Amino acid sequence: MVVAHHRTDSLTRHTADRAAARLETAGYRIDLLDLHTEGFDPRMNVADQPDWGNREKTYSDEVRAHMQRIVDADVVVAVFPVYWQSVPALLKGWIDRVWNYGFAYGRSRPRLTGKRMLWLGLAGATADDPVVEGMHSILETNLSEGIAYYCGFSRSTVGLLTDAEERPQRLDAEGNLLVGEAVTGAEREAQYAALDRRAREFVDRFAAE
Repeated sequence: MVVAHHRTDSLTRHTADRAAARLETAGYRIDLLDLHTEGFDPRMNVADQPDWGNREKTYSDEVRAHMQRIVDADVVVAVFPVYWQSVPALLKGWIDRVWNYGFAYGRSRPRLTGKRMLWLGLAGATADDPVVEGMHSILETNLSEGIAYYCGFSRSTVGLLTDAEERPQRLDAEGNLLVGEAVTGAEREAQYAALDRRAREFVDRFAAE
């Protein structure tokens, strides 16, 4: 369970904790990787830069430890806020440094072959915002096709959780961002209960596949 957020009290972390509990109920053992809490540096460095002439390159101790955690897992679940219709730099940098040449790709049979991946992205857009369809398509293409399948995963699913902001956001016909009044009280509770329910449905469906 990979969490990419800088706050432990965030909705992202809450969603990850709920997903982990759900998977534990389904019989999984959870290795929780909170990238920010563990101090992971997403910036590429010389030690972890791919060497295209040597797929057996020995990467840094930190990266090799993360590689082993992936190898030990049957399923990888990433939970993150959607930034610019993509993952935040913290998660992208983890993929850049850890899902590296010679490990995640660059072999006739990838070492991650057969594993399954669930991406849970929290977005501020409202469910009825026309941008959501395109956002999901972009995430599916980038994350499932561009990363997971390229690295040998047998299954990759993107669960887009909209309405993650207490102030509803949407674009008008001219592309202007419209930010509504903050929801409060029973309406707020209902909004986040619905988000919890959708996250649970994604996890349950994924675990049953």
